[in-house]
Amino acid sequence: SSRWRSQAHLSFVRKHHCSMPGCQGMPIEAAHVRINSGAGMGEKPHDHRAVSLCRFHHSQQHTIGEPAFWASYKAASGETVEQLIEAFCKASPRALEIRQAKETADA
Repeated sequence: SSRWRSQAHLSFVRKHHCSMPGCQGMPIEAAHVRINSGAGMGEKPHDHRAVSLCRFHHSQQHTIGEPAFWASYKAASGETVEQLIEAFCKASPRALEIRQAKETADA
């Protein structure tokens, strides 16, 4: 597969609280965001499109569907899921690799 993978980045994501404002749920999971990912049916998005969600919210992301879930995130936080993903990418210990992977994909 040509998708970008990084256990180090996923581990970094799991070290954060749930991204849903006000949530203190545990355990934390690395939830891949499919919206705008370019991943087809049955394909997982690049690991750099993962964000921290507790098990409850990760399940809810899949149950109610990403458009509804991320709309509720935006209403609660004031930011888009793309802004959240970008914040994780910039702070990641693999930030340089992520930037290079994105540049390669855009080329």
